[in-house]
Parts: sequence; structure tokens; C-alpha cells
Amino acid sequence: MLSAARRDARITGAALTGSGALGGEDRWSDIDLAFGVGDGVDLAAVVSEWTDAMYGRHGAVHHLDVTAGATLYRVFLLASTLQVDLVFSPASHFGAVAATFRLVFGVAEDLPAAVSPSAGELIGLGWLYALHARSSIARERLWQAEYMISGLRDHVFALACLRHGLSPNQGRGMDSLPAELLAGLSEVLVGSLEAAQLQRAFRAAAEALIVEAAHVDGGLARRLAEPLRELASGPGAA
Repeated sequence: MLSAARRDARITGAALTGSGALGGEDRWSDIDLAFGVGDGVDLAAVVSEWTDAMYGRHGAVHHLDVTAGATLYRVFLLASTLQVDLVFSPASHFGAVAATFRLVFGVAEDLPAAVSPSAGELIGLGWLYALHARSSIARERLWQAEYMISGLRDHVFALACLRHGLSPNQGRGMDSLPAELLAGLSEVLVGSLEAAQLQRAFRAAAEALIVEAAHVDGGLARRLAEPLRELASGPGAA
């Protein structure tokens, strides 16, 4: 694909991204490539041709798109189960937004780094999931309750990752958290759909959110503590 990109006059630069950019790939890694497309070039036409090649030559069976401003992330699943992520940006938007970017050829722009979610946003989303966890248990919507408790848990983990300088995105930093912290957070796992198990995990997750909030803003944690404990104390309709 890099050879094809060099031959494509519309492509102004190519880079390895993801784990491959840092030499950290293993047999489970996907392929991540980013391409700059000349300003004034029909980016949609370039994407369409590359998509045809992924299906016709490389065995793609499906793809999905994620957009970020002017950049398109097209994610392919190959019949071999390999994932290939191709990123297409106008040349003026082609460059590193994270450490996982290694230019192979061409020119890259100096771009601002991608912004991680803020601790305040994660705390707010945490108590929002807690509200819905309480009402889901009260309504005996047990699968929804599990979903909401797990959402609360995930935001607690993201806060812990931010605190320890790890990636809060998609669970990437979780396994690098201190062992003693992970041991304590094991209580937030939902063991079953039994009401008692859901309630146990909910209480543990609420307490964990209070603890993580205290590392960010002690006053906010104190204000949140009573309502969070009330939410997790037992069933009651919202």
C-alpha cells in the first residue's frame, strides 16, 4: 500500500500510525496508514479508488467511517480478520496529532495535538451513568443496568488513567495502572444480572468515582459524595 501511495501523484505524504509507528506491533495489531491528499484534489475520488483496491485486491469484506474535521478514517475488515485503518486528510491537515505518527515520505504539517477528554467531563459523565444505573435497577431493566454500571466503571478507569499519565481512550491505559489500584477496582465488575450483584457493583463504582473525583477537585468530590451514595444505596425509581 505504501508503494501504491508513492505511485499516486495525488498523495503528498504517507505515515505509519498506531503501534507500528513506535515499533510496538504484535501479531494482533492492525495496520494503520495515514495519507495526505493534495489540496484541490477530489479527496472523495481518492478514497473511492483506494476503497475499491481494498475490496478488489486485499480481501476487504466491510468498512466503516469515522470523521474528524476534514480527515476521514476508513476502517476495513479483511477476510483474514486483519484490520486496516486508512486515514485520508487534505495536505494542509496531514500531520502528527499524537506520538504514534511516523512519516514515511512527503511533507507533514505541524498540527496541534489531539485533546483527551477532560477530567471534569469524565466526572460528569460518570454521575450521569450513575443516575441511569439507579433507574434501570428500579425498573428491573437488568441488562440496561449492567450497561449503565459498566459505563460508570469505564469513566472511573478513564479518570484513573488520566491521573497516572496513561491514555484514557478505549481502555488502552487500563492494564498499565498500578496493580494495587486495579485490585481495588475489581469490585466494580458486574458478576451477574442478579439484583444484589448489580447493586454491589454499583456501590463500588460510585465509591470509586468519588475517590477519583477527589484527586481532581476535593470540593466537587464532597458535593458529589452524598448524592452518589444515595443513588447507589438501593432501588428507587428516578
